[in-house]
Amino acid sequence: MTDRLQYSQRTAAARAGFSERTARRIDADPRPPSQRKSARGRTVPDPLEAVWEPVLLPILERDPAVQAVTLLRHLQMTDPDTFPDDRVRRTLERRVRDWRALHGPECDVIFRQTPEPGRMALSDFTDASELGVTVAGQPLQHRLFHFVLAYSGWEHAAVVLGGESFTALAENLQNALWTLGGVTHEHRTDSLSAAYRNLDADAAADVTKRYEAFCAHYGMIASRNNPGEAHENGAVEAHNNHLKTALDQALILRGSRDFTEIAAWRRFVDELVARRNRRREAAVRTEMAELRPLPARRTTDFTEVVARVTKTGGFLVHSVFYSAPSQLIGKRLRVHVYDDRIEAFLGATHVATHPRRRGRSDGVRVHCVNYRHVIHALRRKPQALAGSVYREGLFPRSEYAEAWAALSAALPRKDACRRMVDLLWLAHDEGCEAGLAALIAETLAQGNLPEARTLKQRLVPRRRALPEDPPVQLTDLASFDALLEGRA
Repeated sequence: MTDRLQYSQRTAAARAGFSERTARRIDADPRPPSQRKSARGRTVPDPLEAVWEPVLLPILERDPAVQAVTLLRHLQMTDPDTFPDDRVRRTLERRVRDWRALHGPECDVIFRQTPEPGRMALSDFTDASELGVTVAGQPLQHRLFHFVLAYSGWEHAAVVLGGESFTALAENLQNALWTLGGVTHEHRTDSLSAAYRNLDADAAADVTKRYEAFCAHYGMIASRNNPGEAHENGAVEAHNNHLKTALDQALILRGSRDFTEIAAWRRFVDELVARRNRRREAAVRTEMAELRPLPARRTTDFTEVVARVTKTGGFLVHSVFYSAPSQLIGKRLRVHVYDDRIEAFLGATHVATHPRRRGRSDGVRVHCVNYRHVIHALRRKPQALAGSVYREGLFPRSEYAEAWAALSAALPRKDACRRMVDLLWLAHDEGCEAGLAALIAETLAQGNLPEARTLKQRLVPRRRALPEDPPVQLTDLASFDALLEGRA
């Protein structure tokens, strides 16, 4: 600037290193550009100026969740001449967005946590139907119970055939703890509302007390996340997706999603979880040192129902008919209901076990029948087979059902019932259910009708030999003399 005092404008500009035009602009206004920059104003009139404060702001303040397009439709209904189309939609959306950012409700903040070894374990149920698993060709509708340690990520998974019930939670949580070999200080779940959704208020309170008693038995603090806040269980929610992705990839490598029985699918899940846990051994060792010891025994992980065996040879549990030995007719049984099975007791004596069945929503009675329970009575009255309400449940394998279809189509009802009952009796009496099923399938494939008397001759005879007598070593009589001498 001092050059301008001694030289002309052109020379001073050249010495400063800029053009003469820039020199003239500086002479006209010596303020720096940051100070003389004018504020940017609107280039077009505000189309919402007349309605923003008097019309739209009261609606937003009353309920900030209202959408901008809803406000636009309101303007189009109340003033169609001013807002005939959607030209101001983007302007209105930006105005609403900016208002929410400055004046809208406060948002929830997620606080990241540092897990402590042995402090928390989390459990959750996740729907596994998306994996497309089938058992014997039939789609398997099921869930996975998932248990995860927050610090090490050690996990335990189990196939659950029913809903998110207390029975499924208690049984599988105990399996996880005893597999782990220790107990965490706290156990976190979701609100467990799914387990109570079909119960009245009193029953829901009873289940809650049982869950609290369960945690007290293991010395764990029972905690739940806030309803609708799934991120509070993020340690297990994220693992749910990782586990199902790993199972899906393992099924792709297997080449088939069909399993011969549910036990095979359970083994598949257990093996994959074991491989995943091997990668966490170092963190698990750190966490094991902080776990509490297990109690001396397990606690109740079933619900108990008292049922009477009726003259129809069975009892009802949750609207499902289960068969029982005929000697128990008229007796009251204590039935332990698990997620995948029921076990019946007469006093303290175990008398029957059945896979658990679920009732149908259309009211049709579901039956679970073991033909061995009724075969003696059925042999005396074979004609009862034709019209029995649980006839299809009497057949232990599909080959027996196919035999009945062939017999009932080719023979009079009386002869078909007698032959079918003879086949069931042969399977029971000789203990050859699987072998007889193979012979039945072979006979039907040849175009013949199966008959118990003919097939019995082709069965491998059951070993009935008595075990050999164990060797007995007699004591030498002289040893008694030595005892008497020593006593003397």
